[in-house]
Amino acid sequence: MDAQQFRAIQAPLKDKYRSDPASALVTLHAKGKAGEGISCNVETGRKLVEAGLHPATGGAGIQVCSGDMLLEALVACLGVTLRAVATSLGVDLQQAEIEAEGDIDFRGTLGVSKEAPVGFKAIRVRFTLDGSISDGQRETLLRLTERYCVVLQTIRGPVPVSIT
Repeated sequence: MDAQQFRAIQAPLKDKYRSDPASALVTLHAKGKAGEGISCNVETGRKLVEAGLHPATGGAGIQVCSGDMLLEALVACLGVTLRAVATSLGVDLQQAEIEAEGDIDFRGTLGVSKEAPVGFKAIRVRFTLDGSISDGQRETLLRLTERYCVVLQTIRGPVPVSIT
């Protein structure tokens, strides 16, 4: 898909959202059911994923870890956003690799230490881009990808979460 085709697809959506801002508000859904043992079966829309405890908390390592899923969602969103930005700008991005890694001190999760946070202490993302890309284009691609990545912006800022 080239930039012109991509803009043609998005133009009516952008027009609609400008004239009717409420139509741009979409609620995404995730659903899961507690599984056997200590697990949760999550419906992804494509297939069922069974999540369980990370081995560092007593899991067997045969189920996916929700922390890994968070990093995978971040990588997926960054990759899709990067491609959309490159396409929109007409940048010749031939290949891109996105890698995310995060540090967790499981003492917090297991209640071993009140000083250890529950959750990621730090997340690092690395991009490896290949193509006929100038330094300026590379900087613009990364800046706009960072700006428009929904998952990245969500985990960076406080988002109200209600639990019932």
